[in-house]
Amino acid sequence: MYDYDLLVVGSANADLVIGVERRPGAGETVLGSDLAVHPGGKGANQAVAAARLGARTALLARVGDDSYGRLLLDSQRTAGVDTVGVLVGGAPTGVALITVDPSGDNSIVVSPGANGKLTSADVTAAACLFQASRVVSTQLEIPLETVVEVVRSLTPDSRFVLNPSPPQPLPPEVLAACDPLIVNEHEAKVVLGDTCVSDRPEDWARLLLAKGPRSVVVTLGAEGALVADGREVTRVPSVKVDAVDTTGAGDAFTAALAFRLGSGASLAEAAAYAARVGAAAVTKEGAQVSFPTAEEAEAVCGGLPEDAAPDGGSAAGRTPGTKGGPDDSSGTPQRGEAL
Repeated sequence: MYDYDLLVVGSANADLVIGVERRPGAGETVLGSDLAVHPGGKGANQAVAAARLGARTALLARVGDDSYGRLLLDSQRTAGVDTVGVLVGGAPTGVALITVDPSGDNSIVVSPGANGKLTSADVTAAACLFQASRVVSTQLEIPLETVVEVVRSLTPDSRFVLNPSPPQPLPPEVLAACDPLIVNEHEAKVVLGDTCVSDRPEDWARLLLAKGPRSVVVTLGAEGALVADGREVTRVPSVKVDAVDTTGAGDAFTAALAFRLGSGASLAEAAAYAARVGAAAVTKEGAQVSFPTAEEAEAVCGGLPEDAAPDGGSAAGRTPGTKGGPDDSSGTPQRGEAL
């Protein structure tokens, strides 16, 4: 019996958000809205998103001994995340500088801070968390060597989910553990490198599988997502909503998918649910404060996306009662943060 449905190993940042009419060009200054400070970071976001959906969730991360660190710890505990694995000190809390334009599109610059101090030794010391967790999820806002140690700490029966963001080439040991590897178009091309010889997302999925992952999810914004497990490539349609702010939408998608996989859903079923959760998240401002409960996700669009279509087959069309909106790469129709 597992104590946790999901263990997230990753970053925790304070998001400093300013609304702008447009992004400044080089050497240009533009005026923006009042500064808003929110708890964020891809790891902390995923943990909160999963917990709000009802997952028993733990977070392994590092924050600074400062006001931003306390903000992040309070947010995790309020959402119901077990923070026994959150380490304090070593560097100031990581900070993300975010601008959001009127369409909901965002640009992000991250100062890693304490995230860069989450070490392989910290992972080793948290062995009990790995033994107690059904699914383990991580990203690349922590050192790659720490991610490698996460893979080495997995139990034989646990499932590993990786969103390689920000993207970089991955060692074979990490790729082989992914089930799934979750990428958007940009991340897929970075991971594939010179082997990206096609413009077809279906081919990206197959080429990524050939690199070693047990399964792959490629998110395609308004076109939904592709899931591949070695037997077939299945298209999962997006859920149409009016986007307000896409910050954190990809993290909500990943958390929902990981949670559903741990509960026994197929990859396509989990991705369809994740698309719904990501869509609900972009209808509110902010990252963690926008993440839906299970009931709120269920209410989006009055039903799950249409049935998936194998290997590029037609799964087009909107779910009844939905509206078109800007596009994002999290499998939900919005622009901004890539998954």
